[in-house]
Amino acid sequence: MQHSLWQRLLPSLAVLGSVTSLCVGTSFAKHLFPVIGAQGTTALRVGFSALILIAIWRPWRFAPTKANLQQIFIFGTVLGLMNLLFYMAIKRLPFGVTVAIEFIGPLTVAVWTSRRLLDLVWLALAALGLFMLLILPLFGVQVGTLDPVGLLYAIVAAICWGGYIVLGKRTGQMHGGMVVSLALLSAAIIVVPFGIAEAGMKLLTPSLLLYGLAVAAVSSAIPYSLEMFALKRMSHSGFSTMLATEPAVAALAGMLLLSEHLSVFQWTAIGVIMAAAMGSALTSQQQPSPEMKPLKPDTQANPA
Repeated sequence: MQHSLWQRLLPSLAVLGSVTSLCVGTSFAKHLFPVIGAQGTTALRVGFSALILIAIWRPWRFAPTKANLQQIFIFGTVLGLMNLLFYMAIKRLPFGVTVAIEFIGPLTVAVWTSRRLLDLVWLALAALGLFMLLILPLFGVQVGTLDPVGLLYAIVAAICWGGYIVLGKRTGQMHGGMVVSLALLSAAIIVVPFGIAEAGMKLLTPSLLLYGLAVAAVSSAIPYSLEMFALKRMSHSGFSTMLATEPAVAALAGMLLLSEHLSVFQWTAIGVIMAAAMGSALTSQQQPSPEMKPLKPDTQANPA
């Protein structure tokens, strides 16, 4: 009986471990901002993530066609911009707030592709959370000061995450390992020039390279492995529901590791957006778990 209970709990714990590892890795990455900026940090994180996954998957084994490579490059370009904008957003905004705003992207895609009346309820709930974070302060409500440029970065990152999901579905017929590794390589081609322009030769500092490698492992390789374990053992809706805990975990990581303290109103708004994401996942039509979930922003590949 206990063994059966443990088998049911283990996939959920794996997703929670993935989210925690991702948020901890991103929090550590933020410590690099004063040295090499958000762009330089993104370059190290995405570049090393690409190298790690290419070494693991060796995508040339799957003989991608020219058409495959074109699709993957477009997908990777959106992935790179999503990561770059996410890091530029968390430079100016609290980590948890940025992740909550970014979740609106995939939620909007889910509602748009479903078009059920119930899904409009979840979208409205997410809109309420955004209203609490973005609009009420304009009317003098003491929600907490948020940088407008950072908000713009977060909103565009959310749009990129939505596009990333749509493009990711179009690569579903290809091998997941090949797609993710080559997409990250494409993302690195996009973001590394921004990092060089921001940080220059500082990116080659041995201590920073080692730190960047550790960040890439904690925020990509470990979460990726845990999610692959979970996806094979739980439903798509269950996985998405657990993933919706990320804004809260990010807010806690920001508080404990970055001294980012949110107001009660901001915590409430994050909770409202999480409830919308969980509601959408729990009421979605059941789908078979995919062979592999493309990495999120810092997500996974995400931001997140």
